[in-house]
Amino acid sequence: MLKDMMSNFELYQPADMDNAFDLLDRFGEECWTIAGGHDSLGWFKDRGKTPSAVIDLAGLAELHGIRETPEGIDLGAMTTLTEVERNPIIQERFGLLAEAARMVASPQIRNSGTVGGNVLQDTRCWYYRLGLACYRAGGNTCYASAPEAMNREHAIFGANRCVAVSPSDPAPTLVALEAEMVIRSSRGERVVSAEDFFMTPAVDIRRMTVLDPEDLLTTIRIPNTWAGANFYFEKVADRGSWDFPLVNVAAALRLDGDRIADARIVVGGVQAIPKASMAEAVRLVVIRRPISPSLKVFPNLLCLDRTLAQLRRACPPWRCGPAPGLGIPEQGAGSARLLEPGYVIAAVYPAFRHHDLTLRDTWPQPGCK
Repeated sequence: MLKDMMSNFELYQPADMDNAFDLLDRFGEECWTIAGGHDSLGWFKDRGKTPSAVIDLAGLAELHGIRETPEGIDLGAMTTLTEVERNPIIQERFGLLAEAARMVASPQIRNSGTVGGNVLQDTRCWYYRLGLACYRAGGNTCYASAPEAMNREHAIFGANRCVAVSPSDPAPTLVALEAEMVIRSSRGERVVSAEDFFMTPAVDIRRMTVLDPEDLLTTIRIPNTWAGANFYFEKVADRGSWDFPLVNVAAALRLDGDRIADARIVVGGVQAIPKASMAEAVRLVVIRRPISPSLKVFPNLLCLDRTLAQLRRACPPWRCGPAPGLGIPEQGAGSARLLEPGYVIAAVYPAFRHHDLTLRDTWPQPGCK
């Protein structure tokens, strides 16, 4: 619970990677690595985390900066979100990531918050953050799973005892762009795809990623696979800034004339990991369909609103509701309308809340082709 001061710890500021790995090996699970500090200091002040040693990574030059390579770009894990947002190479070739970085928190936080720290941040579950002995904290219950609990921000999919979600905006974009995460320790280096980097509670309920205590995320590699594609990012939150997503969608699209040739669609804020598997059903729906003239990117999905209306009726009203500011038409209304901004979110948020369904379950509706 909230306390009056932080507990004592020793602060270490390594000047090179070897020194950092020595410290990680020395203190193991008793240490905490700090990047921008926005997540860390909150934990310390609430005494939710009480490490004996804190390792400040700011002095490690190898972890900073954006480097262009023949295969794509390398992002140092300590690169600030503002740098990611404003970098001309990212804006030109990977605008999806620049847009996601722009949607994080507030300008002040983005100026010091790092891309590595953002994707590594712990879940924002109210009960877990307040220090209650839930499953994720080593207890034997989930306070957020009860119908009357504060769980509007919690998992729709993959809830295995814990219903907390990943709060990162850049995370689903990295999965959509098929990024790779470079992890180093004193034992060497390993590379993990962004899709496999995040961890479900079914694998380890105490962790959000595959990082071990002695590991450091050093670099995020974004290949040229989707460079220059058509991108779309949308985030629904209660506030326009300084808020975590109720849901976000990251999409990368390849066009063949006026039709979509391929797509990567990833949803965040609905599971402990960025969810690509459910969005695969959406991808199968949009492939080979014409793009929308009004959006230049998203397709004209006839009768999708009928599908959403049917799915919405399947949701108990206390468990799901429309995303803020977004309406779902009743069955039959506007059955040939273009998919406008917000309907991508609407397709994911209210209709699937707490229901592990895919569009394939009810698509197409009778009369829709």
